[in-house]
Amino acid sequence: MKILIATPVFYPMINGVAMFSYNLACQLARMGHEVVVITPSQTGKKSTRMLDGVKVHYLDSTRLMIYPDQIHPVPEKKKRFYKYSLRASIFPGNQIKKIFREFLPDVVHVQGADPVGLFVSKYARKNHIPVVATEHNQPEVLTEPLHLFKFIEKPTNKALSKFFIRRLKKSDFATMPTELSLKVLLNGKDIGVPVKAISNGVDLTSFRPGKTSDNIYNIYNIPKDVPIILYIGRLDPEKKVGTVIKSFADFLEKHKLDKLSKTLFVIAGDGVDKNNLVNLARKLKISDSVRFLGKVTGPDLYDVYRMGDVFATASEIETQGIVLIEAAATGLPLIAVDGGAVAEVCQNKVNGFLVEPGDIHAIAQAMSDILSNDALREEMAKRSIEIASDHSLEVTAEKFIEIYNKVINRV
Repeated sequence: MKILIATPVFYPMINGVAMFSYNLACQLARMGHEVVVITPSQTGKKSTRMLDGVKVHYLDSTRLMIYPDQIHPVPEKKKRFYKYSLRASIFPGNQIKKIFREFLPDVVHVQGADPVGLFVSKYARKNHIPVVATEHNQPEVLTEPLHLFKFIEKPTNKALSKFFIRRLKKSDFATMPTELSLKVLLNGKDIGVPVKAISNGVDLTSFRPGKTSDNIYNIYNIPKDVPIILYIGRLDPEKKVGTVIKSFADFLEKHKLDKLSKTLFVIAGDGVDKNNLVNLARKLKISDSVRFLGKVTGPDLYDVYRMGDVFATASEIETQGIVLIEAAATGLPLIAVDGGAVAEVCQNKVNGFLVEPGDIHAIAQAMSDILSNDALREEMAKRSIEIASDHSLEVTAEKFIEIYNKVINRV
């Protein structure tokens, strides 16, 4: 079939929505479908390119300036405005109409409520083309980084929830990555269209257990014979990597006289909070035990995952967390907080530990429990692989194909 995917972010950006859209588009193309992606250009100028069998239309765009683009290195000091910033297509109508006329899709799949997604949905409905809408965010994902006062944050989140739901109502089929994220957003409401939880999915042929190449240890100057706690992802305040660093300091203090004293906390990623995190490690006097690798992509990323012994995050705003699925698929026990919608991937006392948000000592204790007990770590690693097997990209794509067929036949 001919499938059009509209997304606010796409390759070469690397956040969750961008990676999901890229992975899904490429998998659909591998399955023999004709796939076109519409997304704002991150250079500002429109262009078209073939990418792994997918035709990508990058639209004219405007800099938002207040947030870095996740492509270029983030400046060491936080800035009010960024030269290389996230971009959005504010008035994409004419470009989108032209793409529709040329491609004539059977179905459109919209990933966000940005101007591109809203216009694609509106134009598709006008032309009797079925619309599948996926909501990747909870309101807190957008408001948490703004650090709003509580009396402002609460009504803002309520208004965003209504906005998200209204968008889903105007589709022919609505999805979110987890049952919990659906439950939280919809709060039991019938929105008048079918809804389903479908995992973001990951490529299990790439994210799998294995031995890390010696070259990766050499590139990043990481010793091979020490335990490694791993975090991979954006280094932005809402991800709360600082909480994990504080927990790691607590862990090191507890184990300063035993073999776990050589444990490293390896952090791969970039973001506006990186400089603060470097300073925090220095302040806690654990800089020698915390390694910042910067942004890691491609085949090196698979090897960095395999380097770890346990994956730890303190983020409270995940609607699923692609990095958690990737870590589980690689065979890592998980440590996460019982916030957002991570409980379907990190199952407490099964393949890791779920702790209360912000509980530094509980995270440190989870690190100790896993790294000091080889049998427990091996059992949790095994269960992680089993849990991740339910989140394969192939299964995710097949589920969306089934939905596409349903809405096409219904229209």
